[in-house]
Amino acid sequence: MLAKTVLVCAGGPPEEIPDLIEYINDETVFIGADRGALHLLNQSIIPHEAVGDFDSVSEEELRIINIAVNQMSAYQAEKDETDTELAIKQAITYEPDEIILTGVSAGRFDHMQSALHLMYRMQSMHGRIRFRIINRFNELSFLFPGVHRIKKKVQFPYISFFPFGEDVTNLTLTGFKYETVNALMKNGATMFTSNEPIAEVCTISFRKGICLMVRSSDS
Repeated sequence: MLAKTVLVCAGGPPEEIPDLIEYINDETVFIGADRGALHLLNQSIIPHEAVGDFDSVSEEELRIINIAVNQMSAYQAEKDETDTELAIKQAITYEPDEIILTGVSAGRFDHMQSALHLMYRMQSMHGRIRFRIINRFNELSFLFPGVHRIKKKVQFPYISFFPFGEDVTNLTLTGFKYETVNALMKNGATMFTSNEPIAEVCTISFRKGICLMVRSSDS
């Protein structure tokens, strides 16, 4: 089975997970990573798969997941990969256009950092697939050198850009409230925080480096 979108829900606090009803269609596959399978069921979404060691659910909760989900992939707790990474690797087998990850950006900060670096690594390895992390108030993605068209989204009126691990060179922003041409965004810089798109389609381009783009609401 191939899919246009695979949405992976991890086991972070449920209050950070947005309403996922907009993603329910025939071209979207849902994968629950450990407790994330329960989060999906609580939104009346039956995961196509559940992946993980399931050490964060009770016996009764695991029974509920087993009854609801047809395809279960259970692993030992002692393993090299996190449950989220196992779920992302499974998501890639569907050869989707995009993989969306949620349930990773609240709660334990080490889990969030793990997910962020996992997404960077997977985006580097699988350039054809678009990877995003979403929660109720933010959307995160990585950009690599080139020209990127950014569509304006009403729910995310603010866009921030951060260098990830190295300088970003020849940065040009057009269609934003604060535009720039051939700027240097040094590693550790924060001056490109909370920009605002004013055109329906904005562009960001740069020649070298890796850019973390964060789209945010003000809620």
